[in-house]
Amino acid sequence: MNASEFRRRGKEMVDYMANYMEGIEGRQVYPDVEPGYLRPLIPAAAPQEPDTFEDIINDVEKIIMPGAASPACTELETVMMDWLGKMLELPKAFLNEKAGEGGGVIQGSASEATLVALLAARTKVIHRLQAASPELTQAAIMEKLVAYSSDQMVATLGTTTCCSFDNLLEVGPICNKEDIWLHVDAAYAGSAFICPEFRHLLNGVEFADSFNFNPHKWLLVNFDCSAMWVKKRTDLTGAFRLDPTYLKHSHQDSGLITDYRHWQIPLGRRFRSLKMWFVFRMYGVKGLQAYIRKGSNKVNEALLQRINSAKKIHLVPCHLRDKFVLRFAICSRTVESAHVQRAWEHIKELAADVLRAERE
Repeated sequence: MNASEFRRRGKEMVDYMANYMEGIEGRQVYPDVEPGYLRPLIPAAAPQEPDTFEDIINDVEKIIMPGAASPACTELETVMMDWLGKMLELPKAFLNEKAGEGGGVIQGSASEATLVALLAARTKVIHRLQAASPELTQAAIMEKLVAYSSDQMVATLGTTTCCSFDNLLEVGPICNKEDIWLHVDAAYAGSAFICPEFRHLLNGVEFADSFNFNPHKWLLVNFDCSAMWVKKRTDLTGAFRLDPTYLKHSHQDSGLITDYRHWQIPLGRRFRSLKMWFVFRMYGVKGLQAYIRKGSNKVNEALLQRINSAKKIHLVPCHLRDKFVLRFAICSRTVESAHVQRAWEHIKELAADVLRAERE
């Protein structure tokens, strides 16, 4: 979507909201739809190819608005987390479909997801110790609790500082054997796992109790959107369940709905899954994979041609695993940091020109 189309679509959305406000008295306060209405209306997986903006907007009115107050917000999140889980080829134990024990939830950040996992793990162990040794006091139980971490905090696939990876195939079996909760954080690197050639980096996630990454970092979804999955959703609800009178409703004990307030620290939440739905449909899985993969050999070849034609610096390419790679080699002893910085700025300027020409 270029600037011109963005401007046009933005005006259309303002008109849509204004029309909604003008006609709001003609809409029902309480929806006619029943819990579970939405999943049959949406495909079981994200589209491979992009959908049109018009089709998505039409579906907003047809599918979302009938349950906009409730339960569309919850049900779309459940389906979108399954869509994303399937893109990553997560084990079925993490998905919500077909009445599984697991499921996904959108948290605000990876830090928040880690805290939620830590609190859920603590509650689970406390309950286990209380059942095994009823005579233990709360203080005695707390003294027995241990959390293991590296200097990067938890088991991580792509650390913030240097994108290092923990070996889940080694850590996972040990955690399972010792009955230790394993939380895996793939905050920014996790988006790459939607590409088949990078999926092996996620091997071992089957040993985890919870897994998290941030679509708002590399998957074109605006902040905040941190995707978290658990194998057993009762581990979360057991730690965070809260049912004051003013939050009770007629379906809460029916087993037909997911109450996400029991999956997180805050009670309130926004309709964050709607932006996931738009992104996944506007780009399609193939479009998102192409975005992760970024440039092609053709783009790199065009960049090299521009760099060497400008005659300010000279680069020599190579082929590495079928990729056309630009090599930046410093060969003179008189080169200083300022020269490298100047060369980098020059490369960035020309790269922007190449990408601009690609879009046009």
